[in-house]
Amino acid sequence: MVSPAHTGLRALPFLFVALLVCLSHPASAIKFNLPASRYPPAKCIWNAAHPGALVIITANVGPGEGQRLDIEVVDSSEHKNVYLSKKNISGEKRFAITAHAEEDIGVCFRNYLEAGVSDSKGRSRVVDLDVDIGADAVDYNAIANQESLSGLETEMRKLEGVVKEILDEMEYLRGREERFQATNISTNKRVQNFAWFIFVSLFGLGVWQIFHLRAFFKRKYLID
Repeated sequence: MVSPAHTGLRALPFLFVALLVCLSHPASAIKFNLPASRYPPAKCIWNAAHPGALVIITANVGPGEGQRLDIEVVDSSEHKNVYLSKKNISGEKRFAITAHAEEDIGVCFRNYLEAGVSDSKGRSRVVDLDVDIGADAVDYNAIANQESLSGLETEMRKLEGVVKEILDEMEYLRGREERFQATNISTNKRVQNFAWFIFVSLFGLGVWQIFHLRAFFKRKYLID
């Protein structure tokens, strides 16, 4: 007979893995009201993503007479990469992109008031946005149906994807730490070299001033 304490110890690894699953799934869902105007500002929802990460964007746009809703997906890199740009979306739309840079991914919406519509007061559209990134964006149900996987095998496949994502993130953090360390060493070396340059320059300037003053005093017959 297995004791409850022994059973609890055996369950600890599974609880740890479950905790990693909960913490590592970068997904966000948000619902908001977007007012319409002639020149609407962009409302962007930002999420962090690693290079090569799969990003699934599901937008459910409510009805809006006399309005045109545009969507654009960009990142926060210096190049401002535009992943997709769609105009006049309505209903439920699903988009899939792959992140190219270690930057935040922004899903931006603009709700335009169409030409010929004079009254914009109270006109708006409801947007229900769901963003799945990484392992959470993979459709494991489709994989299970395609490969005839059991429920346990599907869950193990999910855990495998999550663990791979965690390892990739740890590898990225290790590489970034190495780059920061190399930059720190290089900066310290440059500061040290600059300090020696200042010291040598001041010493040389002091020696030159001594000889210059000595020559000046000799010309004035103040010293022998």
